[in-house]
Amino acid sequence: MSYYLVHTTYPILFVAVLARQLCLPIPATLFLLSGGALVGSGKLSYTGIILAAVLGCVLADLVWFEAGRLRGKRVLRLLCALAPDPSRCIRNAKATFAKKGVRALMIAKFIPGLDGICPPLAGMMGASHVDFIFYDTVGSALWAGAYITCGFLFATELDKVIRYTSVFANVLILALGVPLLVLFIWKLIQLARMIRLILPLQITPEELKSRLDSGEAIGIVDLLRFEDDSLGVAVIPGAVRLDPLQVRRKKRISMPDNLDLVIYCGSKNSFVSARVAAAMRKHGIGRIRVLTGGLAAWRALQFPLSLESLDPEVEMTRLGIEMSPPWHSTRS
Repeated sequence: MSYYLVHTTYPILFVAVLARQLCLPIPATLFLLSGGALVGSGKLSYTGIILAAVLGCVLADLVWFEAGRLRGKRVLRLLCALAPDPSRCIRNAKATFAKKGVRALMIAKFIPGLDGICPPLAGMMGASHVDFIFYDTVGSALWAGAYITCGFLFATELDKVIRYTSVFANVLILALGVPLLVLFIWKLIQLARMIRLILPLQITPEELKSRLDSGEAIGIVDLLRFEDDSLGVAVIPGAVRLDPLQVRRKKRISMPDNLDLVIYCGSKNSFVSARVAAAMRKHGIGRIRVLTGGLAAWRALQFPLSLESLDPEVEMTRLGIEMSPPWHSTRS
């Protein structure tokens, strides 16, 4: 705590909160706690640090608000990409916002995950600038005020806790930091291997269109549930829409040796498709292809689309695809 007590000023507090709300790894809460302790000693003004914190919050959140208004779905995909179930992350955020509206901003900063998603979601859902700034200011003041007040009331106790904790800092870094670093490097290696594996499996939209027109038996899998609410989202005619997370979690997947399976998602880099293809390859499925450029490339060529996807259970039975545990449809 002593480090933050020495370095906490109004400009530093503003920058720390601004950076934190822009998703940069800055410990803004420690600066807020320290600011509260400095209020107790008379070195800073409670009103001053509240204003600095709220200004940092609102300015950063306005950036996300505008990003959501201009590129809503891409921003949500970016923020939810690392969640265990990205589609659920997006659906839950939309459900919360649909229930509470822009008023959700008043409590969002106290709920992990919702804090980062609410500002761009507000822009995406068409909230007005006036309403957004008002409710975000209230939420920012409540959030900052809670930490500042804690710092004011428990300054001595916090300093003792941090002093004792610092004794074990090196041990914690070795025990937790090193394994996390190794895991991060391993994930990067896996990603590189996956990309190298998938590159030869790509199929262009023109090639897929030609094979479909010739009447070849091809299974087409749409993975858009990751990125959008599936209702009203067009698919390639004859495609079945599957949840990528469900596919990757299956213990066993088998399909006829003479069946070609083409999978695609909405993003041009086909990252979701690549992860699913890699998972299916582990089940010994070799005849799987990834549509180059995803649905965006198909749409750009003005190839036909359909608003109706096939029933997963019926289509997989027709194609002879078996999964264990059995597939449970999520169609509405």
